[in-house]
Amino acid sequence: MTALALGFGRALRGVDAPLAALVLAFAALAVAAPDQAAASARFVLANLWKVAPFLLASVALAAASRASGADNLIARAFQGNPAMMVVLAAAMGALSPFCSCGVIPLIAALLTMGVPLAPVMAFWLASPLMDPSMFVLTAGTLGFAFAVAKTAAAVGIGLLGGFGTLALMRNGLLARPLREGVGGAKIRKPKQVVWRFWAEPERRATFLSNGGTNLLFLGQWLALAFLLESLMVAWVPNEAVAKVAGGEGLLPVVLAALVGIPAYLNGYAALPLVGGLIEQGMAPGAGMAFLLAGGVTSVPAAMAVWALARPPVFAAYLGFALVGAVASGLLFGWLV
Repeated sequence: MTALALGFGRALRGVDAPLAALVLAFAALAVAAPDQAAASARFVLANLWKVAPFLLASVALAAASRASGADNLIARAFQGNPAMMVVLAAAMGALSPFCSCGVIPLIAALLTMGVPLAPVMAFWLASPLMDPSMFVLTAGTLGFAFAVAKTAAAVGIGLLGGFGTLALMRNGLLARPLREGVGGAKIRKPKQVVWRFWAEPERRATFLSNGGTNLLFLGQWLALAFLLESLMVAWVPNEAVAKVAGGEGLLPVVLAALVGIPAYLNGYAALPLVGGLIEQGMAPGAGMAFLLAGGVTSVPAAMAVWALARPPVFAAYLGFALVGAVASGLLFGWLV
């Protein structure tokens, strides 16, 4: 048995983490709860089929943005006076195709080039919360109104972080944001966007390569998320969810935001999980707070921020995320 486990472990080396977790989870279920393994497999396949149109659309949007060079437009958000830059950076962050990890090299480059911390913080906070792919998948999983509200919340949290950073810096705080030895490459100057990217072989190749990578990445995370949702529906009592984050008011939203910080898996994986929690009694405002707080503080994003920024900047990053998530959750809960 030990030799078999070691061999299985070696086979999984080099496999993406969500796929490895998916395989291990189904293997454990097949041994401990075979009926649940079969039920979960049916649940995963049915939900993947349901979300497939949205998944393919989101992959195409992200790949087209990269192939056309539209991502270079983001650099234009960092030109002008600091207040205007904060507004533009928050909006561009919410609309950019960067994930929480992919944005880190750009952030390092901006800071080392002397771009003020305030607009960088705005972009940093908004970017992991929403992008074209996330919007399409959120609309398909939780509804169009939820997707629009989450987009507005992403911009709002970016503005909170940007203007909050401006206020802190005017009081002599958050100086020298980068850790010693952290540098960044120069960002490319904005170039003309080639919207008809399919006419150029190199850009077509970029589209196909980026699309394939994104499809594999999103597909693995969504499959793992649907597996976790199936287990949650089967094993988590509705009463427990309602007790922690159900009902209205401040406490459920705060609890959901606090739980979202350590428990969050991935921006895409969290969508069906939150959908299942809302069906089990979680208040919509609490679900929004969970998504927002966890989106900014997911383990990969938080580790990248910690590695890049000094502790005071990291603390400000977490503080703005938590306050913004709670405020957005309360507002969304009140509106719906």
